[in-house]
Amino acid sequence: MPAAATGPLPEGGLAVTTVELENVSRWYGNVVAVNDISMTLEPGVTGLLGPNGAGKTTVLHMMAGFLSPSRGTVTIDGGSTWRNPAIYRRLGLVAEREAVHGFLTAREFVRASARMHKLPDPKAAADRALGLVEMTDAADRRIETYSKGMRQRTRVAAALVHDPQVLLLDEPFNGMDPRQRMHMMGLLHDLGDRGHTILFSSHILEEVEQVSGTVQVIVAGRLAASGDYRKIRRLMTNRPHVFALQSSDDRRLAVALIAEKSVSGVEIDHAGLTVRASDYGSFTRALPRIAIGEGIRLRKLLPSDESLESVFSYLLEA
Repeated sequence: MPAAATGPLPEGGLAVTTVELENVSRWYGNVVAVNDISMTLEPGVTGLLGPNGAGKTTVLHMMAGFLSPSRGTVTIDGGSTWRNPAIYRRLGLVAEREAVHGFLTAREFVRASARMHKLPDPKAAADRALGLVEMTDAADRRIETYSKGMRQRTRVAAALVHDPQVLLLDEPFNGMDPRQRMHMMGLLHDLGDRGHTILFSSHILEEVEQVSGTVQVIVAGRLAASGDYRKIRRLMTNRPHVFALQSSDDRRLAVALIAEKSVSGVEIDHAGLTVRASDYGSFTRALPRIAIGEGIRLRKLLPSDESLESVFSYLLEA
């Protein structure tokens, strides 16, 4: 687990805040971006996992009230997020698309956010938020001089300045160096432990594993899997794998592999063998034993379906 964040966090507990999507769809003309998704988010950190173009940003924007669902409801503690100013005061959003003004300093930008939320002491609130993301030392430089990671941290500070109960972040670790990333992960983890309801999107399972125990997986606009990340990891690891294989005697090897329990299919053509394995571990242990036993020399063994899209598509089918 990442190290704890070092800035001062708000004292006291928060009321339990629940975000709920019920049979939510969103389409643009004939394009369905989100298709009949239902999920419930409670205090803590949840990862929204999926390949690029899966619909993650659309889901976050509907939660934030930027978009209305074409069908279904999006609520925070029972109140609709669409055109609801009372809800807006309870949430913070870090969108994937940057919306910072380079001529401002980070301190000016975050104070502007504090004033927009009509906080009684914008200066103190901005200073606190900048401290949380470790931007105090660079806060009086213009944003246009920052690296992408520094700009990202400034945007997180602006989203946190009013201490929202719900925090939504779209690919928040983009552009951050490893130390910045670990600090941000620690901050999100601490906020979740203190009762904030946090959802962040990512296309990298390892990012989700380091911050959150709960995952929602979206593929092609549909909810493909949800629950404990260990369950999702097992589904990904144990899915059928397809290998491209070449040997000194492809036909004899194909016959031997068909008899192997972990092999669910073998095809042979001029390029070699295509082997479908139902159990990755069992197959990779059995293959050397079979090759040695048959006196066959292996020349090539490559996974042919290891793209991110193929992994997520399997979850959707499962």
